[in-house]
Amino acid sequence: MTLVNSTEPVPPVIDANLAVALDALLAEQSVTRAAARLHTSPAAMSRTLGRLRRILQDPLLVRAGQAMVPTPRALALRDEAATVVRRLGALLTPAPGVDPATLRSTFTLQTADLVGAALAGGLLTLAGQEAPGISLRFRAEELEAGPALRDGRVDLEVGAIDHVDPETRVEELVTLRMTAAVRPGHPLTEGPLTPARFAAAEHVAVSRRGRFDGPVDTALAEHGLSRRVAVVLPGHLAALSLAARTNVVALVPATSADTDNGTGADTDAGTSPSPLTEQASVLGLRLLDIPLPLPPVTIGMAWHPRHTSDGAHHWLRAAVRRVLRAQPSG
Repeated sequence: MTLVNSTEPVPPVIDANLAVALDALLAEQSVTRAAARLHTSPAAMSRTLGRLRRILQDPLLVRAGQAMVPTPRALALRDEAATVVRRLGALLTPAPGVDPATLRSTFTLQTADLVGAALAGGLLTLAGQEAPGISLRFRAEELEAGPALRDGRVDLEVGAIDHVDPETRVEELVTLRMTAAVRPGHPLTEGPLTPARFAAAEHVAVSRRGRFDGPVDTALAEHGLSRRVAVVLPGHLAALSLAARTNVVALVPATSADTDNGTGADTDAGTSPSPLTEQASVLGLRLLDIPLPLPPVTIGMAWHPRHTSDGAHHWLRAAVRRVLRAQPSG
């Protein structure tokens, strides 16, 4: 076997510290002052000057009486060295904060229809006030969130986050509880709502997979009860619309301030209504507390970590927080 020696030159190892030291030495024309400028010792700076002399094959600074003066080569390098150091400083400086008014971005959010309806209006209002160059694209929950976030098809997923990749960042926004949405005058609005009365009503279930059962059925089974699901729809908005026109009961996540059990007062005066119940309010639906120990519904947002420090994405996440987080009233 014949070994062939490569004739290609080996690229030099770039040491940014040498550029910084060269700039200081040429600006100060003194080993002592350059050392003080870079917070190092004169001996260490003297060794660095020796290294620079070997690399550049030029003395750079030479004695002239009690002072040191630059060589022609040093004079030719002085401005360039200063420019390189300034550019290095800019390169290694954290990005400045983004002015939302200057943003020209399109964000893609993946949400369930109810969350998307709640977000769209609030985000549109905030964008008009702060970031008029922002455009929003909402996608239904049709993509697997992890890969879609990773490859950039989705910028932010908002909803019940339960299927993320290990690197995905998740932030919980608000915890709600399921309530029963019924039309005005529905039989359930008259008298105390018991598990038996709740189970006896006809229900509409929401499932993208067409499932008839869910957590409410598990809770009813613990009381020896079951409900009749008359129809399954793929989205909450369609379910709420059906509940407004018929006697079926729909489920909607809400805060304690949203429910009305005939008292005419909020159950918790320190909590404001959830934006997720806005569509129910528009349809005139009444929201009733369900007398069952149902698990809470946590709404959060998920994003890929490459967006964590991005100024535009930071504005988007902050805007989503403001829209969805229920704040104390008063």
